[in-house]
Amino acid sequence: MQYHIEGMDCASCVNKIETALTRMPGVSDVQLNFATQKLALTLAPDATTEVKDIERTIKRLGFGISELTEQQDEVVGHEANVDDQHWWQTMKGKQVIGIGLLMSAAYMLSLVFPAYGTWAFIIAVVIGVLPFARKASTLATTGSPFSIEMLMSIAALGALIIGEAEEAAAVVFLFSVGELLESVAADRARAGIRALASLVPKRAVLLDEQGAPREVAAASLQVDDRVLVRPGDKVSADGIIIQGSSSLDDSPVTGESIPVVKTVGDEVFAGSINVDSALHVRVQKTAADNTIARIIELVEQAQASKAPTARFIEKFSRYYTPIVMAVAALVIIMPPLLLGGEWGTWLYRGLALLLIACPCALVLSTPAAIASGLAVGARRGLLIKGGSALEIIGRVNTVAFDKTGTLTEGKPRVTDVVAFTEGGTEVSGTNEVLALFASVESGSNHPLAKAIVERAKVAKVAIPIAANASATAGKAVHATVNGRSLAIGSPIYAADESLLLPEQQVQIESLQSEGKTVSVLFDEHSAEVIGLVALRDELRDDAWQGVAQLSAMNVRSVMLTGDNHLTAQALATPLDIEWRAELLPEDKLRLLSEMRDNNKIAMVGDGINDAPALASADVGIAMGGGTDVAIETADVALLQSRVTDVAHLIALSRATLANIHQNVIFALGLKGIFLITTILGITGLWIAVLADTGATILVTLNALRLLRFKKTL
Repeated sequence: MQYHIEGMDCASCVNKIETALTRMPGVSDVQLNFATQKLALTLAPDATTEVKDIERTIKRLGFGISELTEQQDEVVGHEANVDDQHWWQTMKGKQVIGIGLLMSAAYMLSLVFPAYGTWAFIIAVVIGVLPFARKASTLATTGSPFSIEMLMSIAALGALIIGEAEEAAAVVFLFSVGELLESVAADRARAGIRALASLVPKRAVLLDEQGAPREVAAASLQVDDRVLVRPGDKVSADGIIIQGSSSLDDSPVTGESIPVVKTVGDEVFAGSINVDSALHVRVQKTAADNTIARIIELVEQAQASKAPTARFIEKFSRYYTPIVMAVAALVIIMPPLLLGGEWGTWLYRGLALLLIACPCALVLSTPAAIASGLAVGARRGLLIKGGSALEIIGRVNTVAFDKTGTLTEGKPRVTDVVAFTEGGTEVSGTNEVLALFASVESGSNHPLAKAIVERAKVAKVAIPIAANASATAGKAVHATVNGRSLAIGSPIYAADESLLLPEQQVQIESLQSEGKTVSVLFDEHSAEVIGLVALRDELRDDAWQGVAQLSAMNVRSVMLTGDNHLTAQALATPLDIEWRAELLPEDKLRLLSEMRDNNKIAMVGDGINDAPALASADVGIAMGGGTDVAIETADVALLQSRVTDVAHLIALSRATLANIHQNVIFALGLKGIFLITTILGITGLWIAVLADTGATILVTLNALRLLRFKKTL
């Protein structure tokens, strides 16, 4: 069963609801996400507890509840509800206005009829505290006796007993204002999920079998539907372009701000913005399964998973509140008994301490920062799967990179083209040689062949038509070009056929020493070597910057590859990075285990063939531009596939950890100060309320600062 819960101000509300539900017969697997306000639970078929009992209990606790059928409905519906309601339209807003009017009336009455002023405040306090006392009673009977509502009710009623009616009124009013401010701040913290949900358009232009357009709900689109995406429109579904070519702004999905040109056969993501011209797109995924929806789901799951610090603070707070309440009791009893103090004075101070005992700010200190960190990461293409991962990343001091597809582009590129004369000397006519290479390779699907043909196209070289194409498995490819029988083979094959001259062999070895793969073009009739092509999987454009940023952050970088030593060294040297070559998957696991000694290790791979190493590291980081595998593999997915994002990720985590530490200091520091000033009689009840509410608001606002986190270091 799934529900949407309204009215949760801080993370301690989650504990109250979970505690109450787990005590109900037949209710299990209770999971409540503070950030998304989503409740999931299991109700046994034969349980004595009924659905209406669950709903009644949550309403008695003071929260709103509505049943959900789909996650997407929740996100969109919640967004609409929030957009339609101002603070004064909410339940807590109305409560503040009502209590404010009540207290104002009591104050005016006390001015006009001073003799009845105290009674006016007493009546106002009793009426004002009644909803909080009712909620406190419900919480006590459902397993949460030390709630802030209970502490505030006792303090307010206690103040009435000792004759501090005006101060009791201030406590009730300030507490209700604090609850409203906490609610507003908490809603700001939840804005990340709603922002993601708003990226996908609500409407789509569906094309029927005759190509006629009609507007439909984007959520109604099915796989294989054809949709029209006009210039300026948002793409309504994940799919493939079947007609047209245009630039698309993928920043809503991947965080990449530069539009990318896409044409027939290219994938597009729901939420991307079409810039130039109209496109016809075939839908590949329904609204519930598109990239944005899955990112939302993963972010929700991440926010629901509690970070280690959050779990520790929750345990700490369970002892903190009873301990402070015990201190309050001692403050009330001991001075009058042992030191002859006045009972009224020390009762007043003890009541003030009760308000300081509330752990709301402390409990909120970590999840508020974690939620902000996860939201800002998701908006910028850093998809982090849980508070635990976000915490650990900031403590990483070694990053191990897979080479292929991570530090490099993952596909070979032609780096050198060498042409020879009949005498074997090098000449400058490289375009002619490149054309012959491309002609012979034009019928092959091998990655090296595709790279050669692509290079010829980029160079705008006319590629002759080849005939009689064939291959000698593992050795060479053959074709007839312009009446000549040509072949392309490896240097080893060419050497075995005694085709290479000494100076040509030297040149090949020189290229190979740079980590390049060399192919030899020769004439099979004359046994003449015509030219060489060297290829290499080149470094990503941002690899240097990414490794340099990590070094500046005192993070060690290591490249792990199954490639040969020459290639590894040639790529690692310009990066000034440590490297290990010729590694099998089990070798990578062994090295990670060795490096983990007193270190936190992050492994960065392409999310497919590096799965064992990604799982073995303290944090697994998958590179992948929005692909399913990248989103579902490892602890983090870098949707932009940028090496620099590894450093940005660590910087975000460190900023989040610093924010958590600041929040804990705010929460405990303020309470500690007012604990002392209250015992000394310097501050009273209304200041104690501000100590609790103020700390909670400070913690929330400080966490919201993370939403302005910049990727630049």
